Amino acid sequence: MTTAPPRPARTTAPGLFRAFWRWHFYASFLVIPILLVLSVTGLIYLFRFQLEPLLHPDLMTVSAPSDTAIQQPYANQLAAVEREYPDATVVSMSEPREDGRSTVFSVTTDDGAARDVFVNPYGAEVLGSLDPDRTVSGIAVLLHGELMSGTVGDLVIELGACWAIVMALTGYYLFVRGWKARRRRLAKGATGARLRSSHGVVGAVVGVGLLFLLVSGLPWTGLWGAKVQELATAQGSSLWSEDHGALSDPTSSLDESLPHSHSVEVPWGMGESEVPRSTAPADGEEGRSVANLDTAVLAAADAGLRHPMTIALPADEEGVFSVIGYAFDAPSDERTVHVDRYGGEVVSTYGFDDYPVLAQVVAQGIGLHEGRSFGTWSMVGTTLMCLAIVFSCVTGPLMWWRRRPSRSGSMGAPRGRMPLRASPLLLVGLVALGIFLPLFGLSVLAILLLDQLVVRRVPALAGWFDAA
Repeated sequence: MTTAPPRPARTTAPGLFRAFWRWHFYASFLVIPILLVLSVTGLIYLFRFQLEPLLHPDLMTVSAPSDTAIQQPYANQLAAVEREYPDATVVSMSEPREDGRSTVFSVTTDDGAARDVFVNPYGAEVLGSLDPDRTVSGIAVLLHGELMSGTVGDLVIELGACWAIVMALTGYYLFVRGWKARRRRLAKGATGARLRSSHGVVGAVVGVGLLFLLVSGLPWTGLWGAKVQELATAQGSSLWSEDHGALSDPTSSLDESLPHSHSVEVPWGMGESEVPRSTAPADGEEGRSVANLDTAVLAAADAGLRHPMTIALPADEEGVFSVIGYAFDAPSDERTVHVDRYGGEVVSTYGFDDYPVLAQVVAQGIGLHEGRSFGTWSMVGTTLMCLAIVFSCVTGPLMWWRRRPSRSGSMGAPRGRMPLRASPLLLVGLVALGIFLPLFGLSVLAILLLDQLVVRRVPALAGWFDAA
């Protein structure tokens, strides 16, 4: 009777490979739908200035009546909007982005709803209005930020982003360690080998960009962003900025002084900046407001702001004209000029150079995230990035579908457990990631408890989830 040779002990590397593969596999069930939504809505937002005029040409595109035609003063265009919507409050105006585009006035109706009103700048005639949340790009913004579900949607997006970071990191490990095996399968012409190779190569290329997009988007999130802002404030810094040039107690921040409108874009670093007050004439002193929209635009241009500008109108008798220079392709040029409504002088200016260092870093990251920091190159790069992410989200499930077991009563997930006891460095890394991404850390604890207390104790569930 011969005895079988002893089976070689399993080394740490294969166990780690299968464990990472398992995490990569199960994370995909949450991450893929989220990344598909973020990629598609991100593309829509990226091309919003090209897409919306095609969908609403009667409102957003205009033609000059002659070669010598000049645009009407903004004050005249404002008067036309006030005549057309006498019960609404005009809150801001956005200059035409280029020749052949309408002027956009954002108003709040008497029932509190926001509308974008479009005006022909040559004839000062009102062309119509839209609900900013019901345009294609408006819906894309709401889906991209919170799945149109408020706080719950924001948390789901943040959780998906956290696990997408884990997917990218584990994906790089699988790509490097599985390189030789994929090459052998590809050489043999194995079923699905080409798809797996393409998925790995595209993922390796897009991974760095994906990690950047995910991390640069975290400041918007309700949990991570708010907590990091608290920590930054405690250290005397900030993710955004406050306007220390304000001369009096503010009535609101710049964000709060504008309506909920996707035509009005406030630079990230200025959203929480304070709005100063105008100096009203003293009792008995003759004088009325001599400043209007045109005065404010001229004063801001003299102060160095770039066109097109967005102007927030005074909310009351002590309000100011807040002229926002968004500097679409250069976050470092972002500036806001506050113009006194009495006399039209500049009350204060605030811009990128006044941000805390952390806010400057975040502003530059968001410029790259939105594909606008380097003009056409950013647009092209971000577009390719989104398309590559969609490709990875499609090829991943296809790979599983081709290798899934038939009639086995399981999902066909890779079997493996994290060798945390044998790899202290891995344990430290996992804990550090859980601390850096609290929502991820909480979800990992919940998954581990569910796995140990439920899945592995119920044979049917253990078989279905391929528990090792």
